[in-house]
Amino acid sequence: MHVLLELRRLLRLHGFRRLFAVRLVSQAGDGMFQVGLATLFFFSPESAGTATGVAAAFAVLLLPFTVVGPWAGVLLDRWRRRQVLLFGNLVRVAIALVLSLLLLTQGVGPAVYVLALLNLSINRFLLSALSAGLPRVVDGPLLLTANSLTPTLGAGAAGVGGGIGLVLGLVLEPGRGKDATVLLCAALLFGSAAALATRLGRRQLGPDQPADAEAMRREMRNLAHGLVAGARHLVARRTPARALGVMATHRFLYGVTFIASILISRNLLAGPGQDGLAVFGTVLGASGVGFALAVVLTPVLSPRTGPHTWIAACLLLAALSQVLLTVTVALPAVLVGAGLLGLAAQGAKIAVDTIVQRDTADAYRGRAFALYDVLYNAAFVGAAALAALALPDTGYSRPVFAALAVAYVLAAVVYRAGARRDARVTPVVTTTPDPAPR
Repeated sequence: MHVLLELRRLLRLHGFRRLFAVRLVSQAGDGMFQVGLATLFFFSPESAGTATGVAAAFAVLLLPFTVVGPWAGVLLDRWRRRQVLLFGNLVRVAIALVLSLLLLTQGVGPAVYVLALLNLSINRFLLSALSAGLPRVVDGPLLLTANSLTPTLGAGAAGVGGGIGLVLGLVLEPGRGKDATVLLCAALLFGSAAALATRLGRRQLGPDQPADAEAMRREMRNLAHGLVAGARHLVARRTPARALGVMATHRFLYGVTFIASILISRNLLAGPGQDGLAVFGTVLGASGVGFALAVVLTPVLSPRTGPHTWIAACLLLAALSQVLLTVTVALPAVLVGAGLLGLAAQGAKIAVDTIVQRDTADAYRGRAFALYDVLYNAAFVGAAALAALALPDTGYSRPVFAALAVAYVLAAVVYRAGARRDARVTPVVTTTPDPAPR
């Protein structure tokens, strides 16, 4: 109830209300666009029927989050953020329209992948601009509530947009026209977000002093040095570095199973004449149940076991999900395995977040989470490369799932042993920020 009262107070602020509207509409368009890409890349009759095709599509979807993310903040401290929201969404309108035209006339080709990559890269800047502009329209104690609520509600808007795109994909006739229609609807939402951005003042979101090209180059160099210093700090602190390492390992192994589930849904479990989208939607739903259970169980069990033991337990639970898949690929087994793996993945991530927040000095915490973001997504890109080499086009391989189960068990043993060693060693670290300007 307290949160709802503070949300009402936030909505009385004209600047916040306008920025919030841009976020909701823009992220709804994101969700619709990404579902359109998913159906196009993974479940279109003419594409992504192979492990290599799915892996390449995942690389396109995740590379912007890996490469662009750490640098977005520097650029947004030098560009007018309101202009980023306006012109970024207008460019996305153009990209979505061109993609729709290409799909109707030529189908999936290199240009489609390049434009999708460009659109998702712009999306990274827009999300960062929305967050960076928030303190300019909200101040005081309400800022904490705004920082908590707006990303959550924005993700909800993306889910709504993705759900609408999924429904359109299921009810429209299969073919290029279906994918083009979803992307056209996304273009309408991008255009609406651009129009809503014009209600904000040109200088309202800052920065106050945009920099010239030389200042931007200097900031880029400083950022690179700062990330290196952050990595050294995490290694010196031991526990956050180890937590990030196990998170990247978990994400890598999880990614192989996730890609396999797409191929299994499409090429094994889908009935005659079906594209597998409905089956994969059911698998995602089972995984979502696991995620929800993790949110409920982790705060209860992790304090009793300790976060390190809980992470090891999650890795063993993930191993169990892979053992199940080595036995059978029947739909009930796939759904139970997805639920167990969802619980394991989210439960471990919550514990890793806690360790990184708790054991990293405040002066380095921002850089720690920038590195976290890079590792989190780079691990999935690596998983895509492994899946392309190791998985058959059906997605099902008993040796691969058995190897994943063994890898999870080894990760649990190695991580728990390392955590015990860390508990016996008091690291000597410097908690003051490095002198490089940022």
